[in-house]
Amino acid sequence: MAGRKLAAWFKFDTASNPELTVKVGISATGTTGALKNLKAEALSKDFDQIRAEAESAWEKELSCIEVEGSEAEKKMFYTSLYHTMINPSVYMDVDGQYRGLDHELHQAEGFTNYTVFSLWDTYRAEHPFLALMKPRQAEDMIASMLRHYEQSAHGMLPIWSHMANENWCMTGYHSVSVLSDAIAKGLKIDAEEALKAMVSTSTVPWYSGLGEYMKLGYVPLDKTSTAASNTLEYAYDDWTIAAAAQRIGNTEVADRYLKRAGNYRNIFDSSLGLARPRYSDGSFKPEFDIKQTMGQGFIEGNSLNYSFHVPQDVNGLKALMGGDRKFIANLDDLFGSDLPEYCYADNEDITSDCLLGGYVHGNEPSHHIPYLYAWTSQPWKTQYWLREIIDRFYRPEIRGLGGNDDCGQMSAWYIFSVLGFYPVCPGTDQYVLGAPYLPYAKLQLDNGKTLEIKAPGVSDSKRYVKAVKLNGKVLDRLYLTHSDLLDGGTLEFTMSKTPNKRRGISADTKPYSL
Repeated sequence: MAGRKLAAWFKFDTASNPELTVKVGISATGTTGALKNLKAEALSKDFDQIRAEAESAWEKELSCIEVEGSEAEKKMFYTSLYHTMINPSVYMDVDGQYRGLDHELHQAEGFTNYTVFSLWDTYRAEHPFLALMKPRQAEDMIASMLRHYEQSAHGMLPIWSHMANENWCMTGYHSVSVLSDAIAKGLKIDAEEALKAMVSTSTVPWYSGLGEYMKLGYVPLDKTSTAASNTLEYAYDDWTIAAAAQRIGNTEVADRYLKRAGNYRNIFDSSLGLARPRYSDGSFKPEFDIKQTMGQGFIEGNSLNYSFHVPQDVNGLKALMGGDRKFIANLDDLFGSDLPEYCYADNEDITSDCLLGGYVHGNEPSHHIPYLYAWTSQPWKTQYWLREIIDRFYRPEIRGLGGNDDCGQMSAWYIFSVLGFYPVCPGTDQYVLGAPYLPYAKLQLDNGKTLEIKAPGVSDSKRYVKAVKLNGKVLDRLYLTHSDLLDGGTLEFTMSKTPNKRRGISADTKPYSL
């Protein structure tokens, strides 16, 4: 039976046995699949057995990282680690059948099918974290994305894939970032198929101003209300396609997308040194408010935050903003100047409890910004602001998270930052160094090796990094590579109450920039 007005009513005689156990099976393929799942996973087990198995499974997964700290700090850390493993989630029956994007039934051959790809949020830290700590699941997720592409009538990778549907939520085509990052970090995926899917996704002309972007080099505001942020996101995504093409030796695609990766320049207003939406005729939007988060050409953000969304070319961005000194001043102002309430009063995704000055930590486009000091003459400021952000926005209590966790992204940012490094530009193999939050962490890597991270005496007062050693050797550069982490060993930070203003200044210590 089926119908919106159907109701079911049950009555049980509990006189002899007051406890009632209900077992439920679910499936996306149909009632037969639900019964198969129920029989395989629950029919022969009682409540206590299933609870014990669940506890054991979570204990195993969460034991991949061991940390030292106060009880509150450990509670915050393991809560965040738990959050990173909720989504994406398995979406298939016990026999491998699943409902695809085309709503037909498919058989997963050689992979586990996943859903809930909130990619506008999760390409930044959640997927890089899974690539580092849970690579086999990350490979299955990418296989799931490629099947989505095969089943798509539009030849597109997921934008926001959800239970055999495409939500078309948010902007950009950030699946390409996840695939490119996987290629950069050596995950076992079909790189040629991935590149084909990436190019196809990035050339669908009707998608959110993409046709105009390919023609004009930017998305015009008369085409879409989020034109400026679309342009910035497309340019970064295009760089990830170029990077993937370079790695597999496709110079034609690499050259084409390297040119597109520079399109962010086309919406920078030289009089402001900031991003500003343009119309099809080339003119900039008049009556432009760089602080307002609504109606100014950006999705869930403003020009002050979004102008820093050029992770692929931070040096180029510095030049557009007026050089090192002006770039630092813009960062300082973002953190140091409060955002007036009128700028976010009508924005449900930005609230006062997710703000640090004008920096919006509760919304993802800003998450890489504290690390951008690494490209400047004052890299130590990253270490200062990271501690402020963690202290303010990550507390193990009700309303202790400074924003929507967004399928693990807020928590993945926290874990990386607590460990002392962060993937500012997925698609490279680099993690930009910040400063550890806890005195000790031990990562149990999938390859069987371990990485110990030590920061003796670290605290709110001793938040600055005086020196770093990797396996006993002084590390002058401001980044780690993926292979540095996978090789395991010991990463040791010497912490100080005052910043080391000489470390990480020379050009050869800086992270990647196009």
